[in-house]
Amino acid sequence: MIIREIQKEDNEQVAAVIRQVLIELNVPKVGTAYADPQLDSMFEAYQNFKSVYYVIESNYKIIGGAGIMQLENSDSTICELQKMYFLPEARGLGLGSQLMEKCLNSASSYGYEKCYLETMPYMEAAQKLYKKVGFDYICAPLGNTGHTSCPVWMLKDL
Repeated sequence: MIIREIQKEDNEQVAAVIRQVLIELNVPKVGTAYADPQLDSMFEAYQNFKSVYYVIESNYKIIGGAGIMQLENSDSTICELQKMYFLPEARGLGLGSQLMEKCLNSASSYGYEKCYLETMPYMEAAQKLYKKVGFDYICAPLGNTGHTSCPVWMLKDL
């Protein structure tokens, strides 16, 4: 398995992974990443300044991914950890920790001072990982992600 930056030819597989995981977890299709307009063009979405999306590839198949981008409608020193999802075969192997470290290192190298994320209350395994790397719960959302169905907000100093 390798962790690498997204390529244009990954777009279809990445969108499929994200949608499959969101359906598996019974996440609402409205107000979550499922409805994001850039979901089918992730490579293009992460060509912005100070942003990156990484995928995990196993035998030429994308099995997970996550990205960093400036938090929309927020201070330029705050980034967002975005679209971190893994297919079942990628879970429990330590890949989440490796991908998280890669994303947070990139965020620091881009000059971000804080990293924000949103998640669902029942995504307990993800929250456990976030807390392990230093994310803390906050009482209100930051920026304007459009993810009105995600009621759990976390922030980490980089």
